[in-house]
Amino acid sequence: MGVALKRIVVTGASGNVGTAVLRCLAKRANSPEISAIARRTPPARDPYSAATWASIDLADRDAQDRLRPLMAGADAVVHLAWGFQPSHRREYLRRVAVDGTRAVFAAAAEAGVPHVVHMSSGAVYEAGSYGRPIDESWPATGVPHCVYSVDKVAAERALDELSAAPGGPVLTRLRPGFIGQYAAGMGLERYVLPDFVPSAITNHLPVLPIDRSLAIPAVHSDDIATAIDAALERRAGGTFNLASSVPVRAADFVAPFGCGTVPVPWRVLSSVAEAAWRLRVQPVEGGWIELAYTTPMLDCDRAARILDWTPRHDGPAVWKETVAGMRAGVGADSPVLRSRSTREKLATLVERGPIDRRIPS
Repeated sequence: MGVALKRIVVTGASGNVGTAVLRCLAKRANSPEISAIARRTPPARDPYSAATWASIDLADRDAQDRLRPLMAGADAVVHLAWGFQPSHRREYLRRVAVDGTRAVFAAAAEAGVPHVVHMSSGAVYEAGSYGRPIDESWPATGVPHCVYSVDKVAAERALDELSAAPGGPVLTRLRPGFIGQYAAGMGLERYVLPDFVPSAITNHLPVLPIDRSLAIPAVHSDDIATAIDAALERRAGGTFNLASSVPVRAADFVAPFGCGTVPVPWRVLSSVAEAAWRLRVQPVEGGWIELAYTTPMLDCDRAARILDWTPRHDGPAVWKETVAGMRAGVGADSPVLRSRSTREKLATLVERGPIDRRIPS
């Protein structure tokens, strides 16, 4: 018999994984009360209507104090919140990622919450086993040139420190590969395309430069939600890799775009992307490309044994579905995932500046 779950707090509940978690929890026979936290709250439509919402930016200095009363009496906290943009506001991203994670865990401990599930990433793993599966014992020192990886490592180290105190919550860390779904396509596009570039460009790519050694571990958002549900049900502590055993390879990456390829070494791609980012031409640091070509495959045997978890989608299917959502211009109702017209993106660009420099409102 599993743990009785009457109320769960979910941070980042309007995002890619959060949306899938809300769908998953709503299907439970005894669906728990959900207190959802996001910087911008979504409209009261499914799956978001099932939750009670609070608007909190985890970068704020009073985040811990504001979180504590929301967590009082909860059976678990699922911490999914993260920031990917503005990439040129390094201090802000660090506050969301590391200080925000500290605030969530500390508030949960102070409120007496017995279980915290933290969404980490396979990006924490040290390079050196590319294309080969590693288990959770592989060094979690990250990729030093990728801010996302650096901050995921720092967040885990903050949790190491906080969870060492006796009597605190059981801590579950999830380390997935790339996470995608149809509804996440527009969110991904918004993070990687400059505001002035029309969305339709993804339907007319003549060629993509790519290093053909590409092998990215990937997992569907719904499969992540299933793993979270299982961890909550079992109150299973420790670290779990989560990914399909079938990676996204170069041919899989290009196939949904229906275009040709030009072979280019990944280090060249990373250097060009970094230069373009520094020149403010596009919003993605070159470190993301380095991450794609250094993150190892993930051995998920521990999740299979302890959580009884098996992903239903393989990596190429996850990527194909995500790109299909991007090309169709179909998102979800949340501020993070909703589609935006070219006119709306240009208006925001003029009013508030490009996504890589504007502090989210």
